[in-house]
This record gives sequence, structure tokens and C-alpha cells, in this order.
Amino acid sequence: MSELGYNACRRFPHLGRDVVRRFVPAGPVSLWLGDAHYDVTRRALVMGILNRTRDSFYSPAATFDIDGFLSRAQQLVAQGADLLDVGGVKAGPGQEVSEDEELERVVPAIELLRQRFDVPVSVDTWRAGVAAASFAAGACVGNDISGFADPDYLRVAAAAGASVVATHIRLRPRVADPSPHYDDVTQTVIEYLSQRRHRAIDAGIAPQRVILDAGLDLGKTAGQSLQLLRDSDRLAALGPLLLSASNKTFLGVLFDLDVLERREASLSATALGVVAGCRVLRVHDVQGTVRVRDALERVMEFA
Repeated sequence: MSELGYNACRRFPHLGRDVVRRFVPAGPVSLWLGDAHYDVTRRALVMGILNRTRDSFYSPAATFDIDGFLSRAQQLVAQGADLLDVGGVKAGPGQEVSEDEELERVVPAIELLRQRFDVPVSVDTWRAGVAAASFAAGACVGNDISGFADPDYLRVAAAAGASVVATHIRLRPRVADPSPHYDDVTQTVIEYLSQRRHRAIDAGIAPQRVILDAGLDLGKTAGQSLQLLRDSDRLAALGPLLLSASNKTFLGVLFDLDVLERREASLSATALGVVAGCRVLRVHDVQGTVRVRDALERVMEFA
């Protein structure tokens, strides 16, 4: 520790504790995933990304081959992943993937994960038909980046007793949005997510099964995504908040980093998100994120 930092700690011994107290919720925060209950008041869950795609923006995480997919899943579980998120279509523009093709990519993969690992499985899809088949195969979370654009999505999730992730997006998945404008990006996202949360609850999904995601990079400039990350405490006041910042474009733009050079920036964003209230961390680097999460949990214990 520098002399300046040492002297500050001597003069203001309460400072660190007061800062941490700002970010510990006043009351307990709970999540239900399938039959499992999680207390996420001080401890965030780490969601490992598994992409059965050929064109993901972060190609090291794209494991289309089923043997490679299962090997990657084994690695993520061994590194401490609390749940696994399976996707068959990337969010951004690319080659068309039909619903039948998406079903072929994700449903057998989910079945195999449920046979081999004792962790909850999430399906990253905006199609209600894919979500329903995935829930039947053993998934217990529907991670929908479209904000429930499919009118049947919430119905099939409620019928399956599944949890859902409501994500803010300005347009829709797979559509380029190069010049997004908001008068107030944080307030716009707060209003959108609040409305989606109420829709999910009205559809019969318990509040403890509704997770929110600001949708960094989804119809946002780098500056807008950074603002939302900084304002995570305001978003977390609505309900359990998911952070998906791992290797995202906004980090590359802000720090002039290639996609394969964003590990440290991603972990820093994760740390900022956790202290500001994010309680589900969707990441590529599970091992590094678990270490950051565990260290922050220990700090929060003393708040």
C-alpha cells in the first residue's frame, strides 16, 4: 500500500466499510432457479457461457462440436460455474438460423448437460418454441435478449415453472443498430425493465424468478453501455440484476482492445458491477470471475 493510502486508512478507518455498505442491499435478495433457492444478498452467481454456434463474436467460446461443447462445460463446472447458459444463435447480425436449426443445436446439448452436471441450465433464446423444448429437456431459465418479443414466451416459461431474464434491447436481435440515441439511457432502461418485470409477474412467474439485464452493447454505444454499468445500483433496485459485460465491444472501444485482449477489462467491469448490485454474472472466464466474486463476497461480509 502506498504511504498516501496507508495514511488515509489510519485517518479514516471507517471509509472502506462505509463504501461497501452503500452496495449491500437493505434486505435479503433471493433467486429461484428450478428447485434451488439462492441467497444473492452478498454473493453473485457465475453463469458460464456455452455457445453452440459457428459465428459468435468471441470465437474461443463457440463450441459447435458436441464433444468440444461437453469438454468446455466440464471445464466451466470445474472452475466453479453456478449455472450454464446455452445459446444456439448469436445476438448480432449473421447468417440466418431457422427455429428448427436452433432446436437441433440447443435441445440435445441441454439434455446432455443435465445428464452429466448438477448445475442449473439456462437457454439463451428469444423464441418461445425453443424455450419450451429446452424447458422440457431440463433447462430452468429462459434468457431472452428480445425483452419477451415473442408473445408466447412468458406463457411457456410460467407453465414450466422456469425463471426468465428480461433484457433491454432498442430494436431486436440480429439487427444492426449503429447509431442508438437516448435522451437518458439509464432512465429509459429502468422504465423498460420495470415494465417487462411486471409483465412476467402478471404472466404467473414469481418475482424471485425474474432477472433483469441492461443489455450492454445491445443497441447502445460504448459510452451508453458504460453509463449503464456505472448505474447498476439504480437498475438493481428493480430486482435481481444480470451483468453481461464479458469481452463486450464497449470494453474494446473504450480501451482500444481486441476481443482476445479484454480479460482484465472484463474482470474489472465484473467487480464494478458486483459492488453496484449485479447478482448474476454471465461470463466467458469463469475461473477469474469466481475469484473476483469470492473476494468481494468476503469484503461485503464485513459491511
